[in-house]
Amino acid sequence: LWFVEELRLQMAPPRRKMTFNTADLLNQRSRGILDTGTLHRFCLKILRNITLPENRSFIKVWSKTSKTAIMYESGRIYCDNYQNCYSCVHDQPQNLYKFPKKSKQQKIEDALLCQSPLDKTLSSPSEHKPCLLALTADNWLCRISAETGKELQRIYLSPKYKYSSLSFDGISCLETFYIKSVQNKETPMSRQAGISQNAVMHMAIFRVFPLQIVGILEINKKGFGRGVTDVVLSQGVLAVSHSNKSVKLYSLEHIVQRCLTEELTLGQQSPLLGHRTVGDVPFGIPVNIQITAEPPPLLFEAFSHNGIQIGGFPWHCIYTPPHKKHRGTHYICSLKDSTLAKNGIQNMNCCSLESDVIFFHPAGSGRVIHIGPNTINVLKIISELNSPLPSEVLEDYSLTTHRSNLRPRVTVTSSGRAVRSRFQQLDDDPTQETFRLLEYEDELDLLAIAVTNGEGEEGRAHVQLHDNQTGRLQRKIDLDEPWDETYPHELFFDRDTIVHIEQKGSQFCCHVYKLRTITK
Repeated sequence: LWFVEELRLQMAPPRRKMTFNTADLLNQRSRGILDTGTLHRFCLKILRNITLPENRSFIKVWSKTSKTAIMYESGRIYCDNYQNCYSCVHDQPQNLYKFPKKSKQQKIEDALLCQSPLDKTLSSPSEHKPCLLALTADNWLCRISAETGKELQRIYLSPKYKYSSLSFDGISCLETFYIKSVQNKETPMSRQAGISQNAVMHMAIFRVFPLQIVGILEINKKGFGRGVTDVVLSQGVLAVSHSNKSVKLYSLEHIVQRCLTEELTLGQQSPLLGHRTVGDVPFGIPVNIQITAEPPPLLFEAFSHNGIQIGGFPWHCIYTPPHKKHRGTHYICSLKDSTLAKNGIQNMNCCSLESDVIFFHPAGSGRVIHIGPNTINVLKIISELNSPLPSEVLEDYSLTTHRSNLRPRVTVTSSGRAVRSRFQQLDDDPTQETFRLLEYEDELDLLAIAVTNGEGEEGRAHVQLHDNQTGRLQRKIDLDEPWDETYPHELFFDRDTIVHIEQKGSQFCCHVYKLRTITK
């Protein structure tokens, strides 16, 4: 067997997992020996290695108060109804632009930030740069440069319908957005006269890069039934909520193919407007998607307390039954045949003022995050395509708070008498360490979790950074400002920046933390 021994000696030793520090990664990048995908992963690893060491810390560098809501999106802070914009890419937020004071009719009511894709060649250079899609109170849709505040395009929506909100078609689909109108409610006089309005509300659907109109969809009683209270578009699925807590799902693609009366082009004339220009004053954009015959095919229906969420691979949905006994109980079902997944009923069994939250992971991995006051469960859905067996929900990992000072339900006095507390301590009691918010940073692949610790007279909070794949705690970051649980809070984690937005009474406060090296 000499040749076997010789072959064994000639074989390469088992490959070990190589670890590189930041200097090694920068050296390999400068020599150009990495392909594009590996280079991107290594750059993110460098950024992560810079963020996590203990010799660097997040220091508060800026604070601002406002009488109106403060928004944060992709490194930009918007104040005063989007009139003021600050950039967070510098050591301290700097003002990018400020609009002149506008009238109530010109006030921006809602906005979306759009980033152009890297794999498309667009006709205009301005379309390759980020822009703000803004909806004004007088029904104008404006495309504004996110860097200079210059208005690039202006479209008039309608003289008849009042539009109120902008949304993307789901988290992962950022090339389609829709504008929703307020609901047309019947007046007491019209009901007495026996006049019934068929149209309930309208939805303007657009594509971006470049900006194009898909159509104005009329949500009417003939197509979607009576009692419609809300409509949401997600992943190409139209979710229609009714007053009886029923949520019905329809395919938007099918509705457009079957009910589109005419394709519209912004800036071009349309027969629906008497050969007038689409998007101009005073006619706006006409309704060109209208259900006049039988209703569209129903994809899925469920009775839910707070709507339906769609995600996973293959498609699954999460909903909470509307009955009081099911509050806090969440069902995970296959969207294909409505089959309940094995272990698909999730319940934290928590006793708290704030209800638990469940949603599909924002990374688009198909996992599910379930957040309670003292527990966070990251779940994964196991399913095989074309298999007759139902999918299965398994726990990927779980995070818990540290609680050591729980008050017992039964205490014994000095005389030996047992006293039972009439009220159970809440799971989100301010004196206990409690999970409050969770934010996912996709470039660092980290979960940022806001935790209140209940120490001292004022509520204090810190941010825990956990590895997204394993849940392992990487580091903690203390927040300087007190945390009042009675008011709403928002947390954003964006590479080297942490933004905390809170509401205090009638005022809004924004606190910005930047990564700094600690010098001893």
